[in-house]
Amino acid sequence: MTEMLSVISERVDDIPLLLAHQERMGLPSLLDEHFTTHGHRQGLSLGWVTVGWLTHILSEADHRLNHVQPWVEKRRETLDRCMRQAARALDFSNDRLGGVLRALSDDLRREAFEGALNRRLLRVYDLNPERARLDSTTASGYWAVTSGGCSSWGTARTNGLICLR
Repeated sequence: MTEMLSVISERVDDIPLLLAHQERMGLPSLLDEHFTTHGHRQGLSLGWVTVGWLTHILSEADHRLNHVQPWVEKRRETLDRCMRQAARALDFSNDRLGGVLRALSDDLRREAFEGALNRRLLRVYDLNPERARLDSTTASGYWAVTSGGCSSWGTARTNGLICLR
């Protein structure tokens, strides 16, 4: 008895890298935590739909909604394996992506999400250096030193003050 072999060929490109990095950042879980959807929704969660859409945007350099669903259809096996769940093309329909945009337009929820994401990704150090040094090859201009040892600078758009002690 001979079995017919079915071969599926997909372009993987940068999809696994983009998905893994976003998952490592905690995007799917943070999005799901801060942007709740109604209980009757089936398929991928809002967080995973957003991550899939961001992957499409970054991989294809194309932000248009109507190009995402066909893109997913051509990469189902790759997306299923990388997301470790079934990614249906319907999860990336214009309606679903419009729902993501509506959810993200809630300013209070988005600010809370951004704060949580920043707390997860950014590290802030309280550095109190004794002196600051400027490399003259990267900073040039006309400087006026004040009596307190500070140098002021400015352009039409910015004003600054550098104190070297």
